[in-house]
Amino acid sequence: MKKDVKDGVYLVIDPAMERGPLFEKLRQVPLGNLTAVQLWDNFGPNGVDDTLVAEVAALCLPYGVPLLMNNHWEYTHYTGVDGVHFDEIPTDFDTIQSQMCPTAIVGITCNNDLTVVRWASAHQLDYISFCSMFPSATANSCDRVTFETVKEARTLTTLPLFLSGGITPDNIAKLNELDYSGVAVVSGILSAAQPAESLRAYHQKLNRR
Repeated sequence: MKKDVKDGVYLVIDPAMERGPLFEKLRQVPLGNLTAVQLWDNFGPNGVDDTLVAEVAALCLPYGVPLLMNNHWEYTHYTGVDGVHFDEIPTDFDTIQSQMCPTAIVGITCNNDLTVVRWASAHQLDYISFCSMFPSATANSCDRVTFETVKEARTLTTLPLFLSGGITPDNIAKLNELDYSGVAVVSGILSAAQPAESLRAYHQKLNRR
């Protein structure tokens, strides 16, 4: 059965973080209050760390929170992995789709190119994530997305729209003029001194829109 990507906060995990501090932080996060967890494709020269995937999947599974792999669609057949998030439109998506787990959640990153929005809508993806709304150390490969892009995207699709890149509880109110489903966060939670409090602050601000 396919899981839903609900409105709210979407946590992105950087696998380059030291394993001990990473899991110490993850165990402080109420995972059941997240809309999804994604393993960022930042594994280094040795490729995907299967042990890390398994350990994160084991944390997510009891809470029913979807676990997504960044780009590595073949992991949709891996126990505990619920979908894939693409950084760009795959050139062979029809072939990939035929080989993915049929219940896989599929999302994609969009910058200012609305071609991606049109493509995602036409292919009935599950969500779109815009990167980067604000300057961000973890989203430094993304162009700054204009508010006008997000507004126009909403006229083109009914898919859930997530915003990412440099979003904190202190600046999230600047996004209130936009119609979006939630935010994707890396350091805003995993670099916070109190991850659970940080997640709560995001939810409070989102609920006040």
